[in-house]
Amino acid sequence: MDFTPLSPDDKRQFYEQGYLVVRNALDEDSVAALLKAGDALVASSRTEDRQCMNEGRFDGFRNVIAIDDAFVPLLTNPRTVPLIVQLFGPRIHLTTSHLIYRAPDPEGTPHTERLPGWHRDIMYTSDDLGFAHTPRLEMKCAYYLTDLSAPHSGATLLSPGSNHAKERIAIDPATGDPANVLEPSLRPGDAVFFENRTWHAGGRNTSGRTRKAVMFGYSFGWVKPMDYAVMPRALASKTCEIGRQLLGLNGDAEGRFIPGGDVRPLTEWCEKHGVAYEPQP
Repeated sequence: MDFTPLSPDDKRQFYEQGYLVVRNALDEDSVAALLKAGDALVASSRTEDRQCMNEGRFDGFRNVIAIDDAFVPLLTNPRTVPLIVQLFGPRIHLTTSHLIYRAPDPEGTPHTERLPGWHRDIMYTSDDLGFAHTPRLEMKCAYYLTDLSAPHSGATLLSPGSNHAKERIAIDPATGDPANVLEPSLRPGDAVFFENRTWHAGGRNTSGRTRKAVMFGYSFGWVKPMDYAVMPRALASKTCEIGRQLLGLNGDAEGRFIPGGDVRPLTEWCEKHGVAYEPQP
């Protein structure tokens, strides 16, 4: 995996504001391949691993990397993953790969409706530990495959700085959003990083077009995956050694204990490129 440096300003932006926009994270050919695979899946009758809500307005598949090989290259995308390693360190793995199609809002949809609503990630972490004690555990890398440059095209809304909030953020009932809501303007192939504590929601989609995205989540190695228990061994041959670490497939094939831990090629990658990870609050 090639090295892409992260600027001090981008690092500060992510740690302080809880998000970072990465332009041109995917080239046109990659976007086209992902759209072809995603469209075929959503148009299919497959129900396994499918997440479909609100009468199909929110549709997609969990652990999509194990469903279609078109999504495998995202695992070690050189435009994004080196940045993730610089922000989260080398001891990480993939916890989710989620294809999400967000259909246009039907006529008469309240302007305050959000699908999904404002929330933090990793399920019930804040409920279990308290909002004041929720740690930074995961980063989502959301790749957008359709044009979201116009307002109300279904982009993921963000509340900058809410990653440091010690309680639930206030939602204005008149707007459906917090006072500092951010709707990023995105082109096909752009990506957005946001951490689990950053409050976010699905924005309005009055564009008349389906918003199409795929979100990969990376967490520290000791955080339980969201979409799977064990990845299929067949994926090991479809990626590199770093990819196998991210999939949890570098260890013993029988799941036996390995003294000293699993093979960690990302640690060697960091040493090679002079990446020194420093934990952040």
